[in-house]
Amino acid sequence: MVGLSLGETHFIQGGIAQDLRCDGRKRLTYRPISVETGVIPQTNGSARVRMGATDVIASVKAELGKPSLLQPDKGKVSIYIDCSSTAEPAFEGRGGDELAAELSNALQHCLLGGKSGEGAGIDLSSLIVVEGKICWDLYIDGLVVSSDGNLLDALGAAIKAALSNTGIPRVEVAAGTSNDEHPEVDVSDEEFLQFDTSRVPVIVTLTKVTYMCYPVFSE
Repeated sequence: MVGLSLGETHFIQGGIAQDLRCDGRKRLTYRPISVETGVIPQTNGSARVRMGATDVIASVKAELGKPSLLQPDKGKVSIYIDCSSTAEPAFEGRGGDELAAELSNALQHCLLGGKSGEGAGIDLSSLIVVEGKICWDLYIDGLVVSSDGNLLDALGAAIKAALSNTGIPRVEVAAGTSNDEHPEVDVSDEEFLQFDTSRVPVIVTLTKVTYMCYPVFSE
C-alpha cells in the first residue's frame, strides 16, 4: 500500500475523533461480512469470506495418516496461509511470505492451543481411527485474495465456516485387524461425519487509534 500523506492521516484521525470514519462507519462498527460455503468441490470443506474489500478463501482436505509417536491418541492438523501477489502491491514477488507465516502461526495457536493442546478449538482426539496406527490428517489452506484489513478475523471466520462444511468419511475397521500393524479399513463414499466446530473461536482483532475498532488497511 502507498503511504498516506500528512493530510490524509489528519483527515482519518479527525474523522475518528468525531466518530465518523472514512468509509462512513462509527468507531465500533464492524464491516458487513458475507460467507459462502462449498466453493471448492474437490475438497472436504471450503468457504469464502468477504469483509468489506478483504476477501479470503479457506479449504479443508482430510487424508488418512499415522498419529505421531508423541500423541498416539490424536489426529493431526496443519494450517498453511498464502497471500496472493495481487491481494496487495506489497505482496508482489515474495512480499507476502512473511505476513503469511505470521497468519499461519497465529491461526495455529488459536485453533490448536499451546504445546499441551490446552485451549484448542479443534479436538484432535476426534480424528483418531485406530489409536497409534490410523488417524485423520486435516490440511487447512487459506488464500488471501484481497487485503483491506482484518485478515486474521476473515481467515478465522473462513476456516470455521470451512470446517462446518467439512464432511469426514465414515471409517469401518475390519473385524479382528485393529491389533495388526496395518489394520484394514473401509472408507465410505456415502456416509460422512459432520465436523464439530463448537469450540472453534471467532477471532476479532482491534487497532487503537484513539477509540476505534475494526480498521480498514489505511487506518
